[in-house]
Amino acid sequence: MALALLSASSCLEATENAAARSDSNPENTMNAQPRGNRNRHLTFDASIRDLLSHAAFAGFGRLILPWDDRAYDGTMRLSNISALLPYHSHVNPGDVVTALNRMIDDASDGKTVFYEFYTGAQKQQPARENTGLFFFRGRPGAPFAVISPGGGFAYVGSAHEGFPYAAAISKKGYNAFVLRYRAGQGEATATQDLAAALTYIFRNADMLGVSTDGYSLWGSSAGARMAAAIGSHGVAAFGGDDLPKPSAVVMAYTGHADYSANEPPTFVVVGEHDGIAPPAAMERRIAALRQAGTAVEYHKYRNLGHGFGLGTGTSAEGWIDDAIRLWRTSTQKRK
Repeated sequence: MALALLSASSCLEATENAAARSDSNPENTMNAQPRGNRNRHLTFDASIRDLLSHAAFAGFGRLILPWDDRAYDGTMRLSNISALLPYHSHVNPGDVVTALNRMIDDASDGKTVFYEFYTGAQKQQPARENTGLFFFRGRPGAPFAVISPGGGFAYVGSAHEGFPYAAAISKKGYNAFVLRYRAGQGEATATQDLAAALTYIFRNADMLGVSTDGYSLWGSSAGARMAAAIGSHGVAAFGGDDLPKPSAVVMAYTGHADYSANEPPTFVVVGEHDGIAPPAAMERRIAALRQAGTAVEYHKYRNLGHGFGLGTGTSAEGWIDDAIRLWRTSTQKRK
């Protein structure tokens, strides 16, 4: 599938041309607003350039987008963002833009929306500059979720199955973090980043205003493999602190097979026509978990393939509310 990506020189030229067009075309006035306007909302017609140059995202805007090793066509509109996500289907630009504007509103209110969890000498290791946590606040002192988007470990699909999830979770009062992990370096490295992020959150829970009791891990596709690995083996197994396991793991469309004898309650969703992570592969793990006594809730949705995100406008719409319910129930049972 062709991606809307250019060489660095072509990207720069396209961006400059876009700026010139926005000066002369009244229809592009919104896109030409000053960089310093932190309150400016994005729209479907906003461009990649508008996102990257937005003052609310200064210093980390590139980490909102999926690829670490590509230059982008600055003129591409957010309405076509699905072109950057080849492993994902049913990408809803409305969900993407709404979640981005939520971050803009938080930043405009003076809230920190991005945290680096590698610091000092840790950050000097290769590609760790491509990591961080996007924070969608719920109630102060409420439990938190960490969301690991998918992308086949080649890219990180936060715009589609990270930020929209976090916005929905935080609306229910929970705190939600979206993990930006190192792409292109495989599952082990990505899961180590998740362990490091959890360690950071636990060590800085007071500063962040979150409870560490009853946290949950969410993941889609590749990200679900990461969440499940921590759920099975714990944070310390991947280089983090010796922390409690999550109270629930939410897994969307992944072929992950590994499991342990002591799994957290697990919520699983998949599309019936998923050719990347077929339902049968997921169902084998579900059967094994249930046999071991793990509470599992499983949903298979009609007429859907891989990577459907929130599932807005599809048979999967609303699944995230069901997953939050399972998390809430599992947390209450632990008390």
